[in-house]
Amino acid sequence: MGKVTSDKIRNVAIIGHSGEGKTTLAEAMLFNGKSIDRMGSIADRNTVMDYDEQELSRGISISLSAAYTYWQDVKINILDVPGFYDFEGEFEEAMRAACSAVLVADASGQVSVGAEKAVDYCLKRHIPLIIFINGIDKENADYAATAEAFREKYGNKIAAMHTPIIRDGKMKGYVSVISGKAFEFTKGGRNEIPVPDDMKEEVARLKEGLTEAAAETSEVFLDKYLSEGALSNDEIIAGIKTGLTGGGTLPVMGGSALQNMGVINLMNEIAEIMPSPEERRPALAVNLATGDVENVECDENAPFSAQVFKTVADPFVGKLNMLRVYSGRLKSGMTVYNAATGEKERINAIYFMKGKKQEPAEELAAGDIGAVSKLSDTGTGDTLCAEEKKIRFYDIPFPKPVYTMAISAAKSGDEDKVFQGLNRLAEEDLTFKVEKDEETGETVIRGQGETQLDVLCKKLKSKFGCEAALKEPRVAFKETITAAAEAEGKHKKQTGGAGQYGVVNIRFEPGAADGQFEFVDAVVGGAVPKQFIPAVEKGLKEAVKKGVLAGYPMVNLKCTLFDGKYHPVDSKEVAFVSAAKLAYDDACRRAKPVILEPVYAYKITVPDTYTGDILGDMNKRRGRILGMEGADGKQEISAEAPLAEMLKYATDLRSMTQGRGRFEAEFARYEEVPFAEQEKIVAEAAKG
Repeated sequence: MGKVTSDKIRNVAIIGHSGEGKTTLAEAMLFNGKSIDRMGSIADRNTVMDYDEQELSRGISISLSAAYTYWQDVKINILDVPGFYDFEGEFEEAMRAACSAVLVADASGQVSVGAEKAVDYCLKRHIPLIIFINGIDKENADYAATAEAFREKYGNKIAAMHTPIIRDGKMKGYVSVISGKAFEFTKGGRNEIPVPDDMKEEVARLKEGLTEAAAETSEVFLDKYLSEGALSNDEIIAGIKTGLTGGGTLPVMGGSALQNMGVINLMNEIAEIMPSPEERRPALAVNLATGDVENVECDENAPFSAQVFKTVADPFVGKLNMLRVYSGRLKSGMTVYNAATGEKERINAIYFMKGKKQEPAEELAAGDIGAVSKLSDTGTGDTLCAEEKKIRFYDIPFPKPVYTMAISAAKSGDEDKVFQGLNRLAEEDLTFKVEKDEETGETVIRGQGETQLDVLCKKLKSKFGCEAALKEPRVAFKETITAAAEAEGKHKKQTGGAGQYGVVNIRFEPGAADGQFEFVDAVVGGAVPKQFIPAVEKGLKEAVKKGVLAGYPMVNLKCTLFDGKYHPVDSKEVAFVSAAKLAYDDACRRAKPVILEPVYAYKITVPDTYTGDILGDMNKRRGRILGMEGADGKQEISAEAPLAEMLKYATDLRSMTQGRGRFEAEFARYEEVPFAEQEKIVAEAAKG
């Protein structure tokens, strides 16, 4: 086809629960639009959208993939989105680029967790959504029950665009409620058939419901409906499209992506009622010259602007930035401004994506999706724009990391390769962080869950030829004392010739609760000469790195040097360093030492029905409930709990709530560990 204009573009994200057929649906759409010659399958590991080694071995999508096809003179950009919880960042990237979405829901008779979360997301953000009930050919499939489950949850928003033709308990075709035409599914298509006599009343009833829904979207339509009692088919379609665009209508249809049944029907609806980028509300951006927030209209004649929504890092090909153009046109040879870095970038090559393949393109129009390569300093979320109109789109709202593991090179000497590889992978995935834990000295990787971190380690091996090892991170326990004690530290060494001699008397007591070490020089009469006092402080600073119970750092300690002895010949700095350490060990063991543990504040959001489970579980974790606030059928629970009890909470919360719960955590303070737990920590430390 020739150049694409904005009104002929549909940017559609394929979303839903993991394993319900999103990638297969994308494959069928590409096949129907003749973008591919034959349909691949997940089982055969030959689909366009799933091509990463980890995707092929696991049988699930782990990265956002893009492809396109043409249908009814419309270009459909398809974004295949992972449904697994750990890859929520990919979902956020896709929804930034998409203008609408298709939810793929299994015909199981229920609304899955992933489907529920996806629908709620789209409704909250007014993203047009069509529900495609998939797998109607499967044993025990129940299209009608699944559609009813959605209706029970979302009420009058559910719009039955079609009513199923059921034979022997299976959906064999459908009747279009608006046109009144009936179709029977065939593999890869459909045949028109007469409307079954026993369905005519139901079709008439459903059309009346659609007509009422369409009438409510426009005063003109409502006046006509009230005066004439009917709307034309075109008016019903226009009304449904308005409701869809505003997020108040959720059309439902069914089929089998695997058998390519009902997919043509879905594509017809995408082309006909899904909004183009021109029909969506303007994007918001900050004008860098004025600081004002502006609406960016989808206008091909306006200054160029685009946002990178996904970056793919390949050790051989290099970095590929996938972007959506919001205004103007992007052409090869242009120089654009990166509003995030303040640098200029030259556009050398533009591509349309088709899975892992890049197809050269001359330009991208406003509203279109494509990719550019070999940009020197551009990453996910960055705004590219014309130099004469510098703007910056809002950042993509990535989820915060909630799951932490310690990471190291599996093979000695591979440390640089592992961390260089992780830095490259971080260009692709902004939902994980690698950082040094200053308290424990470990390098940790923080992400969304076990699967994500495991996938990252597998990618390190396949892409960069190095292996990483994961283990549970150490908790940054600390030690302190709760009483005062004095001790004499005496270091005396005589080995012939000059010896070593130093004696110190030090008082140890709890200091300010700020983690600081405080040293006080209270020596009078020169009992410890001034030149040796820094050596005493040095010895204590070295000593407090290890507590007397389990070897964790000693904090909140005040040390007062009040007396001592020296020898005019044998006293040396090293003697006073050693003497200070001896005094520390002796006194702190008698000063009622305790172990402190980090306590975090948690904001846990769950549906009301899980509140009791969360409260009971938090009690088992030595947690404290600080408060609860309910809204829209959900509870936000404020709690505090020791980090040692919460290391696997991301996984456990998903299990308790079937994936519906989420949380955020923030360090609060250190608290004394209960005696029973302290004994366990000391015993564990003794094992080495």
